[in-house]
Amino acid sequence: MALLPLLLVAGLTLWSWARPLVGGRWRRSPGWFTGTALLLLVTTALVHFFGLMSGGLDVEEACREAGQPYDHVYRAARQEEREEYTRWFPLSNECNAGYDLVPGWVNPTVAVLPVVAFLCLVRAVGLVVVRLRTPGGAAAGTATGTPEEAARITR
Repeated sequence: MALLPLLLVAGLTLWSWARPLVGGRWRRSPGWFTGTALLLLVTTALVHFFGLMSGGLDVEEACREAGQPYDHVYRAARQEEREEYTRWFPLSNECNAGYDLVPGWVNPTVAVLPVVAFLCLVRAVGLVVVRLRTPGGAAAGTATGTPEEAARITR
């Protein structure tokens, strides 16, 4: 029952994000690109948290549940070598030399999504600059875009 408000917020967010895709308005909307960047950064944080928590608080038990032997000596050597289990990126939580509890898709996702978010922000800034440099561009970018509103804004 506690999950229902979270699902409702996620559904409304995705619906409001996807609406411009249907009408094709997303290509000229700096707000859409900024919102997309924000969604990508939130998704990055959630995926990173998922990767951090893979294995939970008891790694030895998580390894047993995954059907992998827990190698105390290997983990101790890796931890002394590079402080592997306290770094932010790349995420790793190894049971032994051949098995990592962090899924293989987590690190590429954590690396790629912020780059795409940055590109979305660059596109949003580019759209704003073009809109401001184009004569009547600020008026053309209004919500209604009617000639009366354009004339009112440019006065």
